[in-house]
Amino acid sequence: MLEHDMTRDAEALLGGSADQSGATRRTALKAALGVGYAAAAAPLMAQTAIRTPSDGLTVGEVMIDVNGFKMPAYRAAPAGKTGLPVVLVLSEIFGVHEYIADTARRFAKAGYLAIAPELFVRQGDAQSYGEVAKLISEVVSKVPDAQVLGDLDATVKWAAANGGDTSKLGITGFCWGGRQVWLYTAHNPAVKAGVAWYGRLVGQQNELTPKNPIDIAGQLHGPVLGLYGAADTGIPLDTVDKMKSALAAGNAAAKASTFVVYPDAPHAFHADYRPSFRKEPAEDGWKRALAWFKQHGVG
Repeated sequence: MLEHDMTRDAEALLGGSADQSGATRRTALKAALGVGYAAAAAPLMAQTAIRTPSDGLTVGEVMIDVNGFKMPAYRAAPAGKTGLPVVLVLSEIFGVHEYIADTARRFAKAGYLAIAPELFVRQGDAQSYGEVAKLISEVVSKVPDAQVLGDLDATVKWAAANGGDTSKLGITGFCWGGRQVWLYTAHNPAVKAGVAWYGRLVGQQNELTPKNPIDIAGQLHGPVLGLYGAADTGIPLDTVDKMKSALAAGNAAAKASTFVVYPDAPHAFHADYRPSFRKEPAEDGWKRALAWFKQHGVG
């Protein structure tokens, strides 16, 4: 599937109803969280994928209680350290596979407690799907924003009880997760800063997605750095311009937010395991993300 086709599918997150069971799906996920790459992400470019070693780190799956529901998450942190700044790492539509786990390890190497919750687990196993369109229609489109916000609140609570200093809280995410960065930064007053990688800014409103980033742009609790690609066929640059205008009319955190748009970068330019990967924008964006968090008290 061509990159632009995948982008259009990934950004067309329409309504549905949530399935709260998740028991048999969790069995399938247990052996796979943070291991291997999602089937629907093919074709893969394994030769370009970054491999961050876990030496000196505490890594692996943890279970987070969300009002009695056990949500799996991938955790990476400097071994034996407490009082760590916290970064929530939100996946693309493919869930917490190797790329997201590796990104968490990169943050851990930089001194953070990084947690990547599996936010699709109630609806299905995102990694097991071989077709993007089917993955979106059967799993991703059925995840309510309210559920995501609650899961992230529980993740922050877990972090506070497990070595994290949530007075230094940041959030980052990619594609689907990038959209959620904007929403959560407007939801939780504890968030000091966010970094959104090519997350959709506008879209249809329905029962599951009642608001989009542009609707809450003026209400951010911490400034957000938006990292976007000018060659992204799924996120037109005019929506970035509209978001900039909404931020400029908002509160202090909104006004402090900013965008970096890379001229020739497509969607998913940070995804080093996919053909969309662009080394220079990915490396520059990563440096900017770390600097942004430090600048705004996450670190």
